[in-house]
Amino acid sequence: MEFKALQVSEVTEKKFTSTIVERSVDELPEGEVLIEVSYSSINYKDALSASGNKGVTRNYPHTPGVDASGIVRSSSSDNFKPGDEVIVTGYDLGMNTAGGFGQYIRVPAAWVLACPEGLNLRDAMILGTAGFTAALCVEKLIANGLAPDAGDVLVTGATGGVGIVAVMLLKALGYRVVASTGKNSAHDTLLLLGASEVLDRAELSEANPRPLLKERWAAAVDVAGGDTLSNVIKALNYGASVAACGLVQSPILQASVLPFILRGVNLLGIDSVELPLDSKQAVWAKLAGEWKLAGLDAICTEIGLEQLDTSLSSVLAGQATGRFLLNLHS
Repeated sequence: MEFKALQVSEVTEKKFTSTIVERSVDELPEGEVLIEVSYSSINYKDALSASGNKGVTRNYPHTPGVDASGIVRSSSSDNFKPGDEVIVTGYDLGMNTAGGFGQYIRVPAAWVLACPEGLNLRDAMILGTAGFTAALCVEKLIANGLAPDAGDVLVTGATGGVGIVAVMLLKALGYRVVASTGKNSAHDTLLLLGASEVLDRAELSEANPRPLLKERWAAAVDVAGGDTLSNVIKALNYGASVAACGLVQSPILQASVLPFILRGVNLLGIDSVELPLDSKQAVWAKLAGEWKLAGLDAICTEIGLEQLDTSLSSVLAGQATGRFLLNLHS
C-alpha cells in the first residue's frame, strides 16, 4: 500500500531538503499497530528535525512529526482493533521513527492511547504535544499549591503552541494570566484569548546580575529557559513555582540558590515525551472533560502536506502564532 509523506534528506553534508514522496507501508518500522494518520501538528522539535538537527534526528532520510491522531488499520495488540480512534505523541515518534508527517505510521502498542470520549481527532492535534505540555504544566503548578486567588500567573513565549494553550487553560480555570511575547502584533489576540496583561519579552529576557528581584509572580509557565527563566525564578512570590518545559532562548540556566533558600520557590521540570502512558491518558482525559477548551479553531491554521515546508520554516524562525494543524488527507 502506497501513501504520501514528507521526507527530509541530507543531499550533501549539513544541507537538507524536504520533498513529498510516495512511500510503501512495507517500508515503515516494525510495531504492533498500523495507523492511518488523520491529523498531525507542528512542534518546535519537528522544525528542528526537518532542518537536519542531528540532536533530534540522527539518520536521514526521515519523516518528522512527533504527533499523530488517526484510525487503527491493523493491530497485533489485544488493546487495539481496526477502526479505533487513537493518539500517539512523544516517545520516539518523529524523532528517529517515521512520524506523523506521513499518511501512515507503524508504532509499538505501548505508544498508543485511545482518543478519549469528548475529544475528536482534529481537536486532539490542535492541542498536540504543545497543548498536552501546557496541561502538564498547569497540573503540576496546581499540585504544588497554585490557587486562582494567588495572584498573577506568567506565561512566557505566549504566542507559541505551549504558551497559547496555557493562556487559554489558565484563564478557563479562573487564573489571572500575564502573557509575555516578542510579537507586538499578537497582543490583541492574547488579550482576546484570556490574558489580562501582555508584556514585551524584553522585560524578562535580558541578563540581570541581581540574585533576587521584587516578588511578582504567583506561578509561571516558561518555555524559554536561559535568562528568562532565571529572571522568572528571581521574581516568584514566596513559595511559588515555575513549570519549565522549553529552551527557546537557551538550555543554559544561570541561577543563584538565593530564591530557593530565602523564598522557598520551586523549579518544576516538565517532560511530555517519556511520560508513562497511563499518566498521558489521565491528562488527555482532562483535556477531553473538565479542562476541555472551547474555541480551539481560533488558534489553529489548517494546512496540507504541500504547505508543510513553509510552515516549518515559520516555526523554526519563531514567527508563528498558535498552532499549525496538518490535515493528511486535505
